[in-house]
Amino acid sequence: MSVGLWQRARRWLSPRYAWARATHNLLLKLLALAVSVTLWFVATADRRANVEQGFDVPVSVRDTTGNGEEKRATGNLNPSSVRVILSGRPERLRDLQPDSIEAVVDVTDAPEGSFTRTVTVTPPGGTTLQRVTPTRVQGFVDTQVVRTLPVTLSVTSPAESSLPRYQVTPTEATVTGAGQVVLNVARIVTSPAPLGANSEREVPLVALDAAGRPVTAVTMRPSTVTVRRLDTGEVPVKTLRVVLNDPPAGLQVTAVSVQPGTVRVVAAPELLARLREVTGQVTYRVGTYTAPVQLNVPAGAQALETVSVRLTVVRRTAP
Repeated sequence: MSVGLWQRARRWLSPRYAWARATHNLLLKLLALAVSVTLWFVATADRRANVEQGFDVPVSVRDTTGNGEEKRATGNLNPSSVRVILSGRPERLRDLQPDSIEAVVDVTDAPEGSFTRTVTVTPPGGTTLQRVTPTRVQGFVDTQVVRTLPVTLSVTSPAESSLPRYQVTPTEATVTGAGQVVLNVARIVTSPAPLGANSEREVPLVALDAAGRPVTAVTMRPSTVTVRRLDTGEVPVKTLRVVLNDPPAGLQVTAVSVQPGTVRVVAAPELLARLREVTGQVTYRVGTYTAPVQLNVPAGAQALETVSVRLTVVRRTAP
């Protein structure tokens, strides 16, 4: 080390010299520090004002195989939505709706069968994409299938004293989607909707499998139908319990199941007021069997349901 450098180093080791240098032009130094901090706060204000917010966004599929002319469909996306984290100004994120965020999986030229593809998210203007969870989804590509099925009416339970009649328009609908998904559709039903006498309502359609579970990832045309209630008012109807005749003296019933256990009966109001139950006639024999029940309703009354019974009958042993 040269003599000059050594002397300067010894000078800084002196507390008095170090303090004198530190406090020299102290006001100007403090002013420069304040200006630097202020400029940093101004330059980073926008970045510090941004916040993060998460959205659950459904995944849509893009397939331009064969310039979009090839009839293909995608099913069983797993997961069907992704968690998208965006950053931006609080007021921008507060007004943002998930359907304004685009999350797409592109299956163009993917062979038919299972696939795993990356999800591409396009953030809306004024926001920045931070992360997507998960980044990849699974599914399958299949030939597009179209089926036509009748529309089954589903309505809320009517009042006991009513006998409504309905009309559905149109009576059929088509289901379109991936072959293995469409083949799971067992029936198309209307969403239950209460209807007053002589009124109508447009209700959505629901695709169900054989177990009664909704089938998603299909398109129905039309997606809604018009349900019209044709009756103009109440009719005298009463629900009554079904009571079977007794077996012969030599036979004993060990098990019985009446289906249904009650029936609706239409009659004049004064006759209905006197009725408490409906007797049913059945032929008894030894064995386990299902038999029809002949209902005995009084003249002027009519039962709206047919009844059957499941019986187990044995021969009664002598005491």
